[in-house]
Amino acid sequence: MKFLATLALFAATLGAAADQSYAQAGNAGSGNGGMHMHGSSDPAATSGATVQLGMVEISDGYVRAMLPGQPVGGGYLVIRNAGSEDDRLVSASSPLSPAVEIHEMSMQGQIMKMRRLEGGIAVPAGQTVELKPSGLHLMFTKVTTPFKQGDSVPLKLTFEKSGSIDLTLPVQGFRPGNQHN
Repeated sequence: MKFLATLALFAATLGAAADQSYAQAGNAGSGNGGMHMHGSSDPAATSGATVQLGMVEISDGYVRAMLPGQPVGGGYLVIRNAGSEDDRLVSASSPLSPAVEIHEMSMQGQIMKMRRLEGGIAVPAGQTVELKPSGLHLMFTKVTTPFKQGDSVPLKLTFEKSGSIDLTLPVQGFRPGNQHN
C-alpha cells in the first residue's frame, strides 16, 4: 500500500512538473508528423503518420519528453486491425531502454493502479486500440538519458500474427490534461 501511495505521489509530482514544462516551452498543437516507420515488408523509412504491417495499421505514434533524472518514459500510438482475424501486440523494444513494457493505468477511486500486461494487448479484427496517457501505453524503463523534445526514439513492435515492425517515434513535449506518462 505504501508503494501505491508513493507511486501516486510521484505521478502527481510528475504531472505538475509536466504542466509547468509545457507552459514554459510554449508548446501548442498535437500533430504527430515526423513519425518514421519501416517494417519487414518495406525496409525503407516512410515519412508520415501511418504505416501498415499486414492488416495492422499504426498511426499517431509519439514518445513523451521526460524530465531530467526521470527513469521511465511513456510511448503512445494507435493500432487499427483492418483484417478479419484478431491479432495481439506481444512485445516492444528499443535500444534506448533496457525494457519496454506494455502497461495499463486505471483509477480505482482515488488510487492510481498501473500494471504490466504480461500477455500484451489484444487488437480485435475490425477494431482500433489506442495507447494513450492514463490508459494503455508503452513504458520505457531504466532510461539513462531522458528523451528530449525534438529527438526521436527507435521502437520495435512485435505482433502475434502480423510480425514485427521498426518505428522511429518523435519525442513531443507535454500536453495539458495528460499528466501521467
